[in-house]
Amino acid sequence: MSFKNKKVGIVGTGLVGSSTAFSLITQGVCDNILMIDINEEKAKGEVMDLQHCIEYLNKNTKIEVGSYDMCSDVDVVVITAGAPPKKGQTRLDTLELSAKIVESIVNPIMKSGFKGHFVVASNPADIIAYYVYRLSGLDKSHVIGTGTSVDSARLKNFIGDLFNVDPRSVQAYSMGEHGDSQMVPWSHVYIGGKPFLKVVEDNKQRFGDIDLDKLVLDTAKAGWEVYNRKGTTYYGIATAIVAIIKAILNDENKIMPVSAFLDGEYNQKDIYAGVPAVLNKSGIKEIVEIDMTDREYDKFTDSCDVIREYISKLK
Repeated sequence: MSFKNKKVGIVGTGLVGSSTAFSLITQGVCDNILMIDINEEKAKGEVMDLQHCIEYLNKNTKIEVGSYDMCSDVDVVVITAGAPPKKGQTRLDTLELSAKIVESIVNPIMKSGFKGHFVVASNPADIIAYYVYRLSGLDKSHVIGTGTSVDSARLKNFIGDLFNVDPRSVQAYSMGEHGDSQMVPWSHVYIGGKPFLKVVEDNKQRFGDIDLDKLVLDTAKAGWEVYNRKGTTYYGIATAIVAIIKAILNDENKIMPVSAFLDGEYNQKDIYAGVPAVLNKSGIKEIVEIDMTDREYDKFTDSCDVIREYISKLK
């Protein structure tokens, strides 16, 4: 697949969708953006505001109000529309309504002749990505959930703060569910190329009291910490979405933690879960299978069991 005129459609022009569009145009990622929303006036307002940025950017990205029947030649469709959780709910509690919303989106997009890639950010991310895959009939490589991409970024920020290093010098993945059951394979966390656990062991006076379970919990709850203060999250997830889009449109072969369809990898089948994967113009080129300890593997399996339970609730 070649991208001569790179085109992205964004379904849902709320805070995540509009932040994604803003990140796309400020980074000059694509040539065209379609903003699609059931509330066309809201979409029009976002388009106008985004157009007013172009004068001061490096690229004249064409932004317009779109519709599902305009998606036939779109390279990537981002789905951000869904049911936001209410106070006291988890992401999983929004499944029934989010599934209905996504069904009303995917079916007309596929009728347009769409053959590109879906990037799914709607929560619960893993289950909705699975549903989009089943509804669309596209190859599994063409449907990517944002999964634990933003969780991994949060984890790296926590580790960077603890060790006073740039989080980009940390290699770490949160895996499994984008939710409370996610896990971290600590045996594969590195700081500047040195194993995280070895750094802790060699500096017991400075770092010996680090609570790994609390770090995982803090990572899983980080989104809620933002939610409780400002009502929702959008900058982090929007930037993760754009990183996925760039990897596709620029054929980067970039390894990112995303929600991907597992067909035997990690001994999991017929499920979407957060794992590191190679992303390029084909979408998910390959799942990266890391060797986890028995305890880590058990935690990943438990997280996948949570996802599988909710997938079974899809009608």
